[in-house]
Amino acid sequence: MKKYIIILTLFLSTYQSFGQQSQESREKIKALKVAFLTQELALSAVEAQKFWPIYHKYEEKLNFCRNKGRSGIKNKIKEVGNVNSLEEAEAKKLVLLKLDLEKEMVSEKAIFVSKIATFLAYKKIMKLYISEREFARKLMKKYCKKRKNKE
Repeated sequence: MKKYIIILTLFLSTYQSFGQQSQESREKIKALKVAFLTQELALSAVEAQKFWPIYHKYEEKLNFCRNKGRSGIKNKIKEVGNVNSLEEAEAKKLVLLKLDLEKEMVSEKAIFVSKIATFLAYKKIMKLYISEREFARKLMKKYCKKRKNKE
């Protein structure tokens, strides 16, 4: 389960790194991801029709959890100056908040899998996890390439 959390964290942190780009760029990335996953999973028309609404809601929930955690932790650290300035009790609260959010994300993942398992084979669900990670890697490589070319 940790692997999946790491995979999704990597993917979404990649996705987050594009936060300064316009909404149009985000939509383009989302469309590329949909095309990539559809191809990799070889979804039939019926499967795709059922899968994508569930998947998009799932991603929204995960993004909400991540952003909630990041902003809460970031704001508290900004408030006190830096991590070293945190009181032990405050640091404990932030760590517990992060753990609670991770539990919530794992719960959302379990709900997601139970929903899609009604019409997708578990092999395709495993392919989904692998394909998401592969997409994130390709996106990171492309992003790193662009950064190197700018330098």
